[in-house]
Amino acid sequence: MNNVADLMQGIGRAARLAAKQLAFASSEQKNRALLAAASALRDSRADVLTANDADIRESGEGLSAALRDRLRLDDARVEAMARGLAEIAAARDPIGARLAEWSRPNGMQIQRVCVPLGVIGIIYESRPNVTADAGGLCLKSGNAVILRAGSESLRSSAAIHRCLQQGLVAAGLPPAGIQLVPTPDRAAVGHMLSDMADSIDVIVPRGGKSLISRVQKEARVPVIGHLEGVCHVYVHRDADLSMSKRIVLNAKMRRTGVCGSAETLLIDRACAPTHLAPLVQSLLAAGCEVRGDEMSARADARVKPANEQDWYKEYLDAIIAVRVVDDLDAAIAHIGQYGSQHTDCIITEDAAAAERFLSQVDSAIVLHNASTQFADGAEFGMGAEIGISTDKFHARGPVGVEQLTSYKYLVRGAGQIRD
Repeated sequence: MNNVADLMQGIGRAARLAAKQLAFASSEQKNRALLAAASALRDSRADVLTANDADIRESGEGLSAALRDRLRLDDARVEAMARGLAEIAAARDPIGARLAEWSRPNGMQIQRVCVPLGVIGIIYESRPNVTADAGGLCLKSGNAVILRAGSESLRSSAAIHRCLQQGLVAAGLPPAGIQLVPTPDRAAVGHMLSDMADSIDVIVPRGGKSLISRVQKEARVPVIGHLEGVCHVYVHRDADLSMSKRIVLNAKMRRTGVCGSAETLLIDRACAPTHLAPLVQSLLAAGCEVRGDEMSARADARVKPANEQDWYKEYLDAIIAVRVVDDLDAAIAHIGQYGSQHTDCIITEDAAAAERFLSQVDSAIVLHNASTQFADGAEFGMGAEIGISTDKFHARGPVGVEQLTSYKYLVRGAGQIRD
């Protein structure tokens, strides 16, 4: 335990020193590091995939299908990480940007300018690509970062981390700007949450319920929360059936293990006679288990009865809950009661109904006639994301470069004093 404590304190001190340098690094220098890291990642593709194969073999059958999908890397996913780093480099640098400025009657000039948060601690499970995304986003926003990957992805994350550090060195930036906790010991997480308030300015957790619960309970620094994605698709009475099939199938089945995957399908009672059975049958034909209310169960004998807990579940699997609701108000009420304020969608040709849904559903991302799988920072044009925040402070929705910043006020006077 003492060895882990010493390790984490050393990592924290190094991160704090690196943060002071990164805060004043030029855009050109940060972009050079990002592009060099992207190049190193492409050059090290074989090493990264070999490390990932070892992680998958080590995990054995202990992971769910969703977690195994998140853990697995292939050529396309490695290329996507490298491309994401290049896209982050191409993004606007927010640091030093003037967010507002004004003058006071006494002649003082006031500016609000964008600044880094400092040192960010990121705790995540399974997804080794978070190593590249988080490291790149924190670097671009002038922050140092301490990455704590799950034990199941430690080899993969270490291989990716080496590429990030190569990028830092190539640009003349401190390697400690992006650090990966090298031990799988769970005590390291406890130190990040409880004993490193002098080193870490904010924690970003990305993982399952047990991790999020622990972070919320133990953290002594601010947390940017990423809770579960109980995402809904509501098929309004004026929804086009062909569009509904395409969106529902993509929202549920494109990748079932991502947080933007639809978990509940709500169908308006007014269109249930024409839409319910075709939608349920298209899901079943795609290999999705359907758990439904009484009316949904009558649509197809293969539908399993849903219970109360099904409306709260984030399945992260080829399973969906289906309910017929009376109208738009009932759909909004269902989402308010059972949803996680992550991502919700309405399918309709009625513009007024769509606008009411968009304004009244209190989720981080609300869509009209588009798949919930678009809940992704890259799809929003951010290059990458650390996660989807379901908080309302400090960031909400995709957490990209701009969301990893704060601001300060610069006040310029000419000898003014206060009466």
